Amino acid sequence: TWEDVVKQAYFDRVNLSAQGFYKTPDLSDIDLAKNSKGSPFFYFTYGAAVSEVEVDCLTGEFDVLRTDIVMDIGQSLNPAIDIGQIEGGFVQGMGWCTMEEFVRGGGGTTKFLPAWIRPAGSVFTVGPSTYKIPGFADIPRDFRVRILNQRKCEVDTIHSSKAVGEPPFFLGATVMFAIKEACYAAREEWTSTTEEKNSSTTPMQAPVQLDGIAPAFSDHFILDS
Repeated sequence: TWEDVVKQAYFDRVNLSAQGFYKTPDLSDIDLAKNSKGSPFFYFTYGAAVSEVEVDCLTGEFDVLRTDIVMDIGQSLNPAIDIGQIEGGFVQGMGWCTMEEFVRGGGGTTKFLPAWIRPAGSVFTVGPSTYKIPGFADIPRDFRVRILNQRKCEVDTIHSSKAVGEPPFFLGATVMFAIKEACYAAREEWTSTTEEKNSSTTPMQAPVQLDGIAPAFSDHFILDS
């Protein structure tokens, strides 16, 4: 039986495991000093996303009402797994753009370089214990992911499939840009010129956290305080 074979191999010290390494073919380095040409990647995975948010003008809190994603990942080997990877990559990217603030010691020159972190240059946000990551309550309320059907990879891959773990990551930036557009939309109610609409008393920098979102609205409550 199979159990007998495994047992005999164990007592005879025969290794029943195996490992291997995959070498991506046809890659070449890019020499920036020469012609800046090369092939650092075997193929590209494409995607697009649109997000809709609702923002509280006073507190800066926001909810992601809906996100639509479409991805070209070639011929999917397992759509259920691939869709899960796309959703996870998007939420991770959303956290990177809206929550995960990088803080290190720097003498208090900016809010990202506070004086209370010593020595200067040391990183404070070393893990989820020191910065916020997205939770289940942060995912879009209406989350729609679609994989393009009948798409073949442009190069010879396994069953014409493509990797999908990291490509959806930056699609999470659509949440940050949606928040920015929400600020513009709100400012139209309080300002009259295009210049005032597109400017802000506090520049919005990534990650766009509460203390950066609320002042960006520049409403009369903030301007009069």
